[in-house]
Amino acid sequence: MRVTICDVSPRDGLQNEAETLEPVTRALLVNRLAAAGVPRVEAASFVRAEAVPQMAGAEEVVAAIERRADTEYSGLALNERGYERLVASGLDRNERGYERLVASGLDRVDYTLAATETFNQRNGNRSLAEAQDAADSVLQRSELPVTFTISVAFGCPFEGRVDPGVVAAIVERFADRAEIVLADTIGVATPSQVRSLVERTGARGAHLHNTRNTGYANALAALDAGATLLDASCGGLGGCPYAPRATGNIATEDLVYLLDGEGIDTGIDLDALVETSVWLEGVLGRRLEGYVYRAGAWAAS
Repeated sequence: MRVTICDVSPRDGLQNEAETLEPVTRALLVNRLAAAGVPRVEAASFVRAEAVPQMAGAEEVVAAIERRADTEYSGLALNERGYERLVASGLDRNERGYERLVASGLDRVDYTLAATETFNQRNGNRSLAEAQDAADSVLQRSELPVTFTISVAFGCPFEGRVDPGVVAAIVERFADRAEIVLADTIGVATPSQVRSLVERTGARGAHLHNTRNTGYANALAALDAGATLLDASCGGLGGCPYAPRATGNIATEDLVYLLDGEGIDTGIDLDALVETSVWLEGVLGRRLEGYVYRAGAWAAS
């Protein structure tokens, strides 16, 4: 079995840090991950700098990436403006996000909406219906493959448990036009819930948080249900700002260690990944959430 891992630390991981890293440093993180064999890296976010200053300079990040043929590079666009920025990065085109994304030369668009009304209103100032209409617009225009992530698919910090039927209806609307990922944004899901929803929706991937120490069990459950794509973050960096005291995403090196031990192929050099987390710890000046980068990649002789 071969699993595709997408490392989201350059975007989802760093966007919640108190310190804003320079674009060249963020690009260096992307380059290190790619050199370790990570097949997909979420490299940048094409949002307004005043809204998320940690993600300022997305075009500069993309320009500094040393492209590798065996790595797919994606960027997040929350709306049509973000998509345009991604596509147009480095070119003299308008500054709307969608156009920025398309012009950046990245390989894939990451787009997200929430499964609940309140989260969409708090995070994007629009209703669930409006968010889906906006997604339709981006998908109709997209010149690139799209990964469509449904956030708070299992639980919402404002509305509690999420009806699986609502998530299934969203998936049905978009599944024929995008790669679908289900996100446990605040880390409340359990393996049986993940297995059930992945089986019901046929989602290709899962984005899991280890907030309540269920993230890695949930990853195995997602794979058991048929998923072949898992998001993870170097060092376990990141976390939902709406989840009090939340820990971050599942750590890429911890996930790779687990999958390697289970005989599941990722194509990733675990030692190089551990070195990247050690480097990132030094850059940020604090201990990260992951375990394997501290304990070391160990294999029985």
